[in-house]
Amino acid sequence: MTRILNAERREPVSGETRSAVVFLHGYGANGADLLGLADPLGEHLPDTLFVAPDAPEACAGAPMGFQWFPIPWIDNSSEEEAERGMVQATQDLNAFLDALMVDEDLLPEQVVLFGFSQGTMMALHVAPRREDAVAGIVAFSGRLLSPESLKDDAISRPPVLLVHGDVDDVVPPQSLPEAAEALQEAGWTDVFAHIMKGTGHGIAPDGLSVALAFMRDKLSL
Repeated sequence: MTRILNAERREPVSGETRSAVVFLHGYGANGADLLGLADPLGEHLPDTLFVAPDAPEACAGAPMGFQWFPIPWIDNSSEEEAERGMVQATQDLNAFLDALMVDEDLLPEQVVLFGFSQGTMMALHVAPRREDAVAGIVAFSGRLLSPESLKDDAISRPPVLLVHGDVDDVVPPQSLPEAAEALQEAGWTDVFAHIMKGTGHGIAPDGLSVALAFMRDKLSL
């Protein structure tokens, strides 16, 4: 049984929804953590709805926040629990995306997944396994899970933008080239990358500018 994800949203500046950006937050945060990005992005994406669901589970490592799945080296969960959580969260997120597209009358190519940290892990795992490609994946400060299975599992290959701070002490910066290599080996042709100089585990203005340009291009705006 899928769990319903609670979500906050910012309506399009123009009042007309022609595309959507779905923010997927990191471990221990919530949807509101990324929804503030709708303010600087919305004026350049006036017909875009911004939606930010909370992950489905209360976070053991951050009681006020949420998690997509357990992380063993943080919360002492088992690898089996982490895997089960990932499988369930994948089902939850797929159901959320399906409902969003129906409710807003959007096609997959009008939707961008914008992930940060654990949200990036979800975006890079879920989107390629969906039948119809989304417009793109913006992947900040995360990593690609199960790269060895991607080539066999991938059904669609949407464009991907990988962004990472070069002094990230939470998710190693090396995760970016590792993800890029795995994506290309699995048949991706549209993989872009940007390194945020002097940036830790966060989203710097230069990274957000690159993400905006990527989204405008892939949403044909």
